[in-house]
Amino acid sequence: MAEEVSNHLITESRTEFGKGAARRIRATGKIPAVIYGHGTEPQHVTLPGHEVALILRKSNQVLELDIAGAIQLALVKDVQKDPVRQIIEHIDLIVVRKGEKVTVDVPVHLVGESYPGTLAMQDANTLSLEVEATHIPESVSVSIEGLEEGAHVLAKDVELPKGASLLSDPELLVVGITLPKAASADDEAADAASAEAGATAGVDADEAAE
Repeated sequence: MAEEVSNHLITESRTEFGKGAARRIRATGKIPAVIYGHGTEPQHVTLPGHEVALILRKSNQVLELDIAGAIQLALVKDVQKDPVRQIIEHIDLIVVRKGEKVTVDVPVHLVGESYPGTLAMQDANTLSLEVEATHIPESVSVSIEGLEEGAHVLAKDVELPKGASLLSDPELLVVGITLPKAASADDEAADAASAEAGATAGVDADEAAE
């Protein structure tokens, strides 16, 4: 059974900084973070490590931080990880408010199957959108059901959630439908063989006429 995840986090202020302090924080199962934005002074806090790791399985998360009883909404802006162990080392958060618009890169999810024998080549894995901070979609869906070779889906063709605005180039190619290379090569070889056979037949006919 999947573990239920809440974005409400009990958050502690911190007064120690530097690599040594960060290591000590992580050794207790917590994550150092900084909150900034809206002209406020940066707040240095610690977050519960396990809960945050679960939340960050999805992108563009808005956290509801309980800092000494005061609730602050913050968008996860940057997650710094150890390149080898992939342990979260630090998180940057941006202050957001209900109703406020934010810019986020939202994953593109392909739905359905293209025409039998074709391949769907996804060129854009995300689209840049402007959305309400408290209504950030997990993804946008693009249907490729039944699309045939040569079909293209551009950013402007993607149906966006209500209230979202497209910031990516409208002409950005999201997905194109093509044939496998082997199939294309086989078709070209078959066409060449057919043309050669036709030419040979023509020569034979000419020789017979002579």
